[in-house]
Amino acid sequence: MALVDEIQAARKKVITDGYEMSLGEIINLYKDEELVIDPVFQRLYRWEDERKTRFIESLILGIPIPPIFVYQDENGVWELIDGLQRLSTVLQLTGDLKGDRAEQLGPLILNGTRFLPSLDGKRWKESSPDANDGIGQALQIEIKRARVRVEILKSDSDLSAKFELFQRLNTGGAELTEQEVRNSIAVSLNRQFYDWLIERSADEAFVRTTNQTDLALESQAGVELALRFVAFRSVPYDAGLDVHEYLDDALMKIAMDPNFNMATESEVFTKTFRYLDEALGDSAFKRWNGHTFSGKFLMSVFEVIATGVSHNVDALEALQPQERQDFIKRAARDLWSNQIFTQNSGAGIRGTTRLSRLLPIAADMLRP
Repeated sequence: MALVDEIQAARKKVITDGYEMSLGEIINLYKDEELVIDPVFQRLYRWEDERKTRFIESLILGIPIPPIFVYQDENGVWELIDGLQRLSTVLQLTGDLKGDRAEQLGPLILNGTRFLPSLDGKRWKESSPDANDGIGQALQIEIKRARVRVEILKSDSDLSAKFELFQRLNTGGAELTEQEVRNSIAVSLNRQFYDWLIERSADEAFVRTTNQTDLALESQAGVELALRFVAFRSVPYDAGLDVHEYLDDALMKIAMDPNFNMATESEVFTKTFRYLDEALGDSAFKRWNGHTFSGKFLMSVFEVIATGVSHNVDALEALQPQERQDFIKRAARDLWSNQIFTQNSGAGIRGTTRLSRLLPIAADMLRP
């Protein structure tokens, strides 16, 4: 297909509209549930009070702010795709932010700034009848009349367009990790699958064998590992794709596949990590130094061992518990003498190369 034809085909997938609105109008849409911020998105609301204050200062000073992006469903309801930090800051200030996150945050109390030092300690309304800490009606009206452009992705667009838009707007910065972006869009594609994936990532044996740090858990590394596991089993790896591109593609395919059997995959997931936990505990995905398993979690080991066990769950289940544990331990040790593994798992090996060469050996390596 010629480049011009590819461009025309891609453009047909994205149907957009857009116009300017006042913040007051946007607040009312949110209050009337005609603009939706999913609770999963709210968990990603991370601005500190200083940054929130600088944004409110920009509104007060009339400094132009970036547009917000929404997806319009078939009922005309808008779903926020980008602009969470900005819109949530305004809603927290006005006291209209809903949900558990709103209760945790409480009212937004502003800080003083270089241009507006008197903002220090100010809030939307006075904290008590005798207090003088509200910003006042005139400033409230000015903020609500501030205008922002709303870019609208119409429901007639290809469903993948929503994923692409959210991903392109939210990656490359420090705000969200790759997996947090996937989590957020998974909610829109298939909430049931998202909830299922979160449940899998909280499996006790899975958490123990992957030996996740608090920082890793906070950055959704466990959810990404669970997605990798499911993806390797369900979506053939395309060697031409970057690893994260592959995971993006796999997420969409699985979430939108009506034949994906969550019950069956749950059973495989549970047995896989239970067997690994019984055999190796938190050493399941570490380096074998000839005497013991030690060091940090290794992605290459996870990709081979976890995937391999999953493809041989029935055969492993037929073994006696001790026999099964001994076999898994032996296979985990033997992995480090496998030439294909040692040549494609070290530092400097690209993820694309590693996956294309290691995934094909996984099932055989863990076959009893």
